[in-house]
Amino acid sequence: MKNISILILLFLLSCGTLMAQPIRKSSYEQTLKAARESYKTRNYVYALERYEEAYEDKEDRSLIDTIAWLNFQIRDYRRAERWFARILRRAEEGELNEYRYIYGQLLKMNESYDEAVEEFQKFLAQSTNDSLNNLAKNEMAGAELAKELPQTMKGVTVENAGRDLNSKISEYSPTLASNGQELYFATFDANDVIYVDEKNKESSYALIYKSMKDDNGWEKPKELGGEINRPEYHNSNVSLSKDGRTMYFTRAQLEGNVLSESKVYYSTGGSEGWSGAQEVQGINGDYLAKHPAVGELFGKEVLFFVSDMPGGYGGFDIYYATKTGEGAFADPVNLGDVINTAGDDETPYYRDGTLYFSSTGHPGLGGFDIFYSTWDGTRWSDPINMGRGYNTSVDDQSLTLDDEGYFGMLVSNRPDGRSAYGRTCCNDLYTVTIAKLYADLVTGLFTIDKKPLPGGTVYLIPTQDDKPGTPDSKTSEDGNRFDFDLGLDMPYMVIATHPDYFPDTMQFNTVGLTESKTFQHFFYLKPKPKLPEYDTITIEEPIVLENILYDFDDDRIREEAESDLEVVYELMTEYPDMKIELSSHTDNRGNDQYNEDLSQRRAESARRWLVRKGISRDRIVAKGYGESQPQTVSARAAALNGFLKEGDVLTPGFIDSLSTEEQKEVAHELNRRTEFKIIEGPTTITIKSTRLRKKESTKPGPDRESLIGGWKADTTKISMLSSLYGKDDLKGLPIMQFKQRVLELGTVKKGEKRRFSYEFVNAGDAPLTISLLSACDCTTIENDPTGDTFHPGEKGVIEVLFDSSEKEEAEEIDIDIFLEESDNEGIPIRETVQYRFDITNS
Repeated sequence: MKNISILILLFLLSCGTLMAQPIRKSSYEQTLKAARESYKTRNYVYALERYEEAYEDKEDRSLIDTIAWLNFQIRDYRRAERWFARILRRAEEGELNEYRYIYGQLLKMNESYDEAVEEFQKFLAQSTNDSLNNLAKNEMAGAELAKELPQTMKGVTVENAGRDLNSKISEYSPTLASNGQELYFATFDANDVIYVDEKNKESSYALIYKSMKDDNGWEKPKELGGEINRPEYHNSNVSLSKDGRTMYFTRAQLEGNVLSESKVYYSTGGSEGWSGAQEVQGINGDYLAKHPAVGELFGKEVLFFVSDMPGGYGGFDIYYATKTGEGAFADPVNLGDVINTAGDDETPYYRDGTLYFSSTGHPGLGGFDIFYSTWDGTRWSDPINMGRGYNTSVDDQSLTLDDEGYFGMLVSNRPDGRSAYGRTCCNDLYTVTIAKLYADLVTGLFTIDKKPLPGGTVYLIPTQDDKPGTPDSKTSEDGNRFDFDLGLDMPYMVIATHPDYFPDTMQFNTVGLTESKTFQHFFYLKPKPKLPEYDTITIEEPIVLENILYDFDDDRIREEAESDLEVVYELMTEYPDMKIELSSHTDNRGNDQYNEDLSQRRAESARRWLVRKGISRDRIVAKGYGESQPQTVSARAAALNGFLKEGDVLTPGFIDSLSTEEQKEVAHELNRRTEFKIIEGPTTITIKSTRLRKKESTKPGPDRESLIGGWKADTTKISMLSSLYGKDDLKGLPIMQFKQRVLELGTVKKGEKRRFSYEFVNAGDAPLTISLLSACDCTTIENDPTGDTFHPGEKGVIEVLFDSSEKEEAEEIDIDIFLEESDNEGIPIRETVQYRFDITNS
C-alpha cells in the first residue's frame, strides 16, 4: 500500500484468512527460527503461535512487539489491545508513536471510544506524518459518530447467515442474482486454521461457491467448475451483469496472508453453466485490481473495481471503466476524493444510482464501515455511514441486495460469527432484511424543567388483548434517548423510570399503519422528595425511631429495631451528660387503658435494651402515652404520603375524614411510633439522616391483625420501590410484599459469586403472575418464576446468583419484576428489589 506502513494494512481480498504451517515440537532456538521465517513469508498465524511458544519458554521481552503486531494482523483485537498496552506502558513520552496510532484503532474496534480519542490526541501531539494525522483525525470523528448514532437501524435486521453458509474460516464477497434466490460467494470451506503443506495445498485456496434458496433456506453450497475456479489461485468477488449472463470476478495470489497479484476476469453463460474465464481488457495492469461491480454511469454500462494503481488518493481506491465490448473496457477513471480517501475504499456495489462501498478513510464505527453515495448524473454525493446494524466496531463490507432491495447480504467479522482463531479473525456472511413497512419509537427522558435526564430506564410493553406482554427494557447511564423497534398492528405501553424520579407512562398503538412511521414521545419526570442529608436533633423535640416496630400485642424488641437503638446508644455514649425520654405511642383503636399499658411496656422494653448495653437507667425516662398524643405530620411524612400535608394532626376525627381505608391505615401507622427526645444535656446534635431512617424490614409492618400463613402482612405499607407506591386505591390488586426487599451483601471479592433469595407473599386480594424479571448481566435468576401465578396468601421466592467478575466498584443493583396484572389505572404493576455490595480485589 502506498503512503501507509505495510503493518497498518488491513487484510486481503476483504477478508482475514488464516493460513499456517504444521506444528512440530522444537527447541527454543528452532521455534524462534521457525517463527521468524514464517513472519517473513507472512504466514502470520503460524508465526504468532511460534513466537508465543518462544515467549512462554524464555519470557523474552524483545518478542512482545512482534506478538502485538501479529495479533493485530490476524484481527484478534482484544489480545492485540492488551499487548500494545504493555508496549506503551514502558515507552517514554514521544516514543513508539506509530504504536499509539494502532493502539487507538484497537480501542475503537473494541468499542472503547473515549479512550480511543485520548490515544489519537496523544498521537497527534507527537506526529509529523500528514497522511497518518489525517487518518487519526478521521478515526476520532468516527469515535464521536459512534457515540451519536442510534443503537438500532430503523426497519433493518442483520443476522448471521448460519452454518448452512458459514464455515469457521472466512466467507466473503457475496453476490445475489436479481431474483434473490441465487447466491455466489467465496470461501475456503474449512472449519479450522489452514495448515499449508503438500498434502492439502489445493484446499488452501479460496473458491467461488453457489447456493440456491428454497422454502427451507439456503441449500448446501456447491463449488463452481474449473472454468471459474482456477487451481492454485484465490477466486472471489463475483459480480453479475443485469441479465445474469456475464460474471465478473477476481483471481489472486497471496504471499502468506498478503495480496501479491490480483486481476479481474469474466465469463459468459448463466446459472446453467459458465464458459472458460478470460482476463478483462483495459482494467488489469501492473497493479492490483479486484472487487468488480457492474453499474451504469452517463447512460452506459460501466464496471466499478478497486485498485492500488499509481495516482490514487491513498491505499486502495475505487475506479470505473466504461464497457466498449465483450470483456473490454476503456481506461479506468478514479471516482475522486468525494469517494476515495487516504485509507482503503473497497467492495463497491451499484444499484439504481446508489454506490455502496466500504471504507477505512471515512468516519466509521470501527475498521471498515459500509457507506453509500448517490449519483445525480454529474457528481457523487458526500458518503453517508449506513449506521449500526450494517456497521459494527470491527470490519463490515460487501453489501449486496436483491432486485427488490429488501433482502441482501454483507460480510463482517463481528464477534458473534463463527471463527477459527479468536472472536474476530474471520468473516461470516450476514443476511440483511429491510422491512417494507416498519414502525419505531424514539423517546427521551427529561426533568420537569426540560433538562436531559441520564441514568433512566424505559420499558416498552406490548398490551395485546389488554394483557401486558414481555417488556423490552433499555437503560442509559450517560444518555437520555431510547430507540425501540415496534411490531405492526400492536398496542403498546411505555413506562419511563429513574431511581430519583417518579415514573411516568404513555400508551399508543401501531394499528392500521399504511406507511412507515416513527413515534416520538418525551417524558418529563417529577423528582422524588429528597431527604435531608443530616438531621438536627434539638432538645425537647421528639424524633421518631422509624425502625422500632413491634409484633401485634407484643413489647419485645425485634431484630431490625436494634439499629435505631444502637444509634441512641452511640449518642448517649458520645454525650455522657445527655438524658432522654423514650416514648411509645399507639393508634386510637382498642381500649384506652390497654393501649396506655401496652405503650408503657414497649417504652420500658426499649430502655432495658439500652441499660443492658451499659447506659445508666437514671439517664432514660420511659413513658407510654397510649393514644393520647396523635402524630403531627412532618414535612417528610407529607412528602411520602401525598394525601397529607405538613402540620396535619392525626386525631380520630381527622383520620375518619380521609377518603379511603388505605389512607386511614397509613395514618394509624404514623400514630404507632416510638420516639426519643433530649431532656437534658446538649441543646442540638447533628447526625446523618440515614442513621434513623426506616430500613427495608425483614418483616412486614406492625400492629396489623391479619396473618397470612403465619407471616404477618401489611397490604397498605407499599414500598417506594413499587409502582403501587402513592396509589390511593389498592382494591382488587395483587400486592407483592417482600420479607426483605433490599439486601446488603457486604464486601465481595472481585470474581466471587454469591447466591441469595427474595421471599415474598401475595398480600393483595387478586392473583399475582410474574411476567418478566429484568436485571443486569451480572445477575442470574436461577429458579425463574416467570409465568407462575400466586394466589392471595401464597408465598414465593426468587433465587439469585450474583457474579462480580466484571465489577470494579461498590454498586446498587436493581431487579425489576413485572406482573401481568395492571393497577387500577391500567398500568402494569412493577416491583423492584435491590442488592448492594462493596468490591475488593484482595
